Amino acid sequence: MASVSHLLQLSDRLLSVSDTPRLDCELLLCHALEVDRTWLRTWPDKQVSAQQQQVFEMLLQKREQGNPVAYLVGSRGFWSMDLNVSSQTLIPRPETELLVEIALNLTLAGQRSVLDLGTGTGAIALALASERQDWQLTAVDCQPGAVALAQKNCRQQGLGNIEIFQSDWFSAIEAGSAYYDLIVSNPPYISRHDPHLQQGDVRFEPSSALVSGDEGLDDLKLIVSRSPTYLKAGGWLLVEHGYDQGGAVRNLFDSAGFVQVTTHLDYNNLDRVTCGQWLNLSGQ
Repeated sequence: MASVSHLLQLSDRLLSVSDTPRLDCELLLCHALEVDRTWLRTWPDKQVSAQQQQVFEMLLQKREQGNPVAYLVGSRGFWSMDLNVSSQTLIPRPETELLVEIALNLTLAGQRSVLDLGTGTGAIALALASERQDWQLTAVDCQPGAVALAQKNCRQQGLGNIEIFQSDWFSAIEAGSAYYDLIVSNPPYISRHDPHLQQGDVRFEPSSALVSGDEGLDDLKLIVSRSPTYLKAGGWLLVEHGYDQGGAVRNLFDSAGFVQVTTHLDYNNLDRVTCGQWLNLSGQ
């Protein structure tokens, strides 16, 4: 049998595949032992059973091969929640929390109706629903597996102000029947030619959640152009996009008639979220 501290020293095996080898190793060991990271620090000399060590070493080997930690342990922290993840969905990323922050800082007091397009794990919608109990959230995804996973996460968070169902963007939402104060989306925005698709965790994530045409803008074009049909006058659209797409996305917003169009920088000072308000000045 090996001790906790001995097994954590194996993090060196992850140096070539991870920017955070020690953290990855801790998370994998926590999963194998069914404990939290505080426990690891409290009991470094604790002996691990042969079965637990076998599980850990299997996980470590898969991580060495590049498999994302989130898929190996089946969860990822986002906002104030721990969400179930699967290989059918994009892994929630810290950058996406910026979109949640911007949405919460909008002047949308009282009861509001919000639509999350391409919800994946449900991360954005669940974060907003947890912070604004008087908002009614609708979250959609075109993948049945993603819908089932988001519904599972919703149940585990105990949220009653959110509805989740299958829809290819707006396809299952009848135009003119539903008007929203806010539409949010983290759509696919990577070019199919982007070399990053063959690197890191992205290699294991579903391409349908990542790739959007030659320039990475196909889904963003659809969302921005069609959102005015579903927004109330004065409503807002917020979308996440690539670090080099800020100018192109602002042009999409301007062409669609949005005002107060602004691109926000993420924690690395890169363009990440663009928002705009729909005033329906034409009166249509």
